[in-house]
Amino acid sequence: MSRVPRFIGYAFMAAAAVLAAVMKKEGVESVGPLPAVAVALFLGMVGVMLVFTDLMVRGLYAQVDAAKQREEGEGED
Repeated sequence: MSRVPRFIGYAFMAAAAVLAAVMKKEGVESVGPLPAVAVALFLGMVGVMLVFTDLMVRGLYAQVDAAKQREEGEGED
């Protein structure tokens, strides 16, 4: 299983933080036709979703693998 989605999520969160910093310092009002706040919130939200989803799926696979190993260990006795 690849960790690329998690790293993309981290990149989106970092981009949202950079955009927020630029908005505060430079006074950026919009990014293209959209308000800059909406773009920052969207990037952050998608980034968090990707990271948490990747971590939850990894945890689920770890639980399934542990259960399979317990079953195989009990069957050999």
